[in-house]
Amino acid sequence: MAGNGGGRFDGRVAVVTGASSGLGQAVARSLSAGGARVFGVGRDEVRLKSSLEGGENAWHAADLADPAASAEVVAACVERFGGIDILVNAAGAHTMRHTAQVTDAEWQRDLAVNLSAPFFLSRAALPHLLERTGCIVNVASIAGLEGQAYSAGYCAAKHGLIGLTRAMALEFDAAGIRINAVCPGGMTTPLLENFTFPEDPDYQLILKTASARGLMEPAQVANIITFLCSDEASAVHGTVYTVDNGKMAL
Repeated sequence: MAGNGGGRFDGRVAVVTGASSGLGQAVARSLSAGGARVFGVGRDEVRLKSSLEGGENAWHAADLADPAASAEVVAACVERFGGIDILVNAAGAHTMRHTAQVTDAEWQRDLAVNLSAPFFLSRAALPHLLERTGCIVNVASIAGLEGQAYSAGYCAAKHGLIGLTRAMALEFDAAGIRINAVCPGGMTTPLLENFTFPEDPDYQLILKTASARGLMEPAQVANIITFLCSDEASAVHGTVYTVDNGKMAL
């Protein structure tokens, strides 16, 4: 379980997407350990239930590529817990293809999961977050800070998510809520373990995305996200945190 919250989230409600595995799961468990009531969202209900056992948690199976799902998630959480204090947009999808071979459906899904879903969820959750002076943490990627080969849709979406974070942070600067983003590097998650490369790739281009220190564990990134959700980060707003094992410094 990532981190040790020590009760710092007692009484708070957190919506965490991608909570059935990987980084989303680590964040959900960390917030729960800190006393939050976590409303986990993912496509696999069985894995969601397993991820969120213990604590006063709930889960909702949804495919966030569907624009209607975001409003349903927020409504279900508010019905269950009465409000929302924290929104962590951790769900992601990444399809590597030669750009000329990317299908319309693949492009649309990259944008839908990685950019549109965080926007729709934030829009639906904003009235509740404003009421409770809550916070949003968007999980972008170092792909939102640089180019990555064979990842046109993913890079475009993650660059857009950083822009969305900054735009909303400015718009709600005087409202009291906090909106930040985290840009992880490579992690040992099911998304990476099940990765498929395009046909005949240039592996030298792919290696440009790797850190010399290797892959991180999801808990290492979850600890930063948990911090950003806490009162300890009360002065952190509109910031883009890079957590990448030093990759962007090279």
